[in-house]
Amino acid sequence: MEIAGIISAIVIGIVIGVLGRLVVPGRQHIGILLTILVGIVAALIGSAIANAFDVADTNGIDWIEWLIQIGLAALGVAALDRSTAHR
Repeated sequence: MEIAGIISAIVIGIVIGVLGRLVVPGRQHIGILLTILVGIVAALIGSAIANAFDVADTNGIDWIEWLIQIGLAALGVAALDRSTAHR
């Protein structure tokens, strides 16, 4: 992967992580770095799932892929919030 691909994955991960965090109701007790990390992982896994279902490359904006990624980020943020809340 080239440096441009890594930078774009980080930027997309930030956006996905923040959107996923906004979807989860209430206050989350995880930091911004974990949110970004969850977003990057959700973006990569969401892209793989969208490719598997052949909905990744559509004409215009890939809304289904974005929804999958944001949903995965929301699940990741909620899971991390629950795991850190009991500490």
